[in-house]
Amino acid sequence: MPASPSPVATPAAASSAAASPAPLAVEIGGVHLALGRGAAAVDVLRGVDLAVAPGETVGIVGPSGSGKSTLLMVIGGLERPDRGTVRVAGQDLTGLDEDALARFRGRHVGIVFQSFHLIPTMTALENVAVPLELAGRADAFARAEAELAAVGLSGRLNHLPKEMSGGEQQRVAIARALAPEPALIIADEPTGNLDAATGAAIVDLMFRAQAERGTTLVLVTHDAALAARCGRTVRVRSGVIEPEAPARVAAS
Repeated sequence: MPASPSPVATPAAASSAAASPAPLAVEIGGVHLALGRGAAAVDVLRGVDLAVAPGETVGIVGPSGSGKSTLLMVIGGLERPDRGTVRVAGQDLTGLDEDALARFRGRHVGIVFQSFHLIPTMTALENVAVPLELAGRADAFARAEAELAAVGLSGRLNHLPKEMSGGEQQRVAIARALAPEPALIIADEPTGNLDAATGAAIVDLMFRAQAERGTTLVLVTHDAALAARCGRTVRVRSGVIEPEAPARVAAS
């Protein structure tokens, strides 16, 4: 009996497969989050929808207390919404327990905070290597050294945070965020504790790294100049995202 021919993809099937879109970097739907309980509860996010494409740079802006930092923490899986869906790189975060969330962040999300959040008793090299070690990377220290060199700190590997300037500490934090090669970087006021000149250098570093690696970057800032560096600006007010202004058409 002759062997059955191997299935061959038809042109239509091949075209359909090729046309399948990649998952969004961030996809948030109907997210509600309240802080506090009962009569003291405060609605921080009230039905937020947000989509971010892979490789996009998005600046989240708005007045203090508007919910923008909370939204960023929801994107990073550091805050759980009361209702709604949160998908990052195709993964539904709302169904993961805390351990699974931590593992997902370790592989897919790099986080840069305003206050650096370095471990004070560890050197720059150790601060960058620790999350890689926790993720089981055998090359943790080699990778950490390479990332510190990439942010201009090859001469500060064995310095403690207290022995470094604020700008150097933020460079360590950026190296730590980039070291696992995440698909998404989130940054909460990354220049908030830095002087103008140092902040500008840090911004240049972040956007250069994003462009070179094709990483998606979502950041929260009060700095209009920093927000303007992003491909898109999202405005949050009273826990909702304001409609984007229509693009202006140049007069002929």
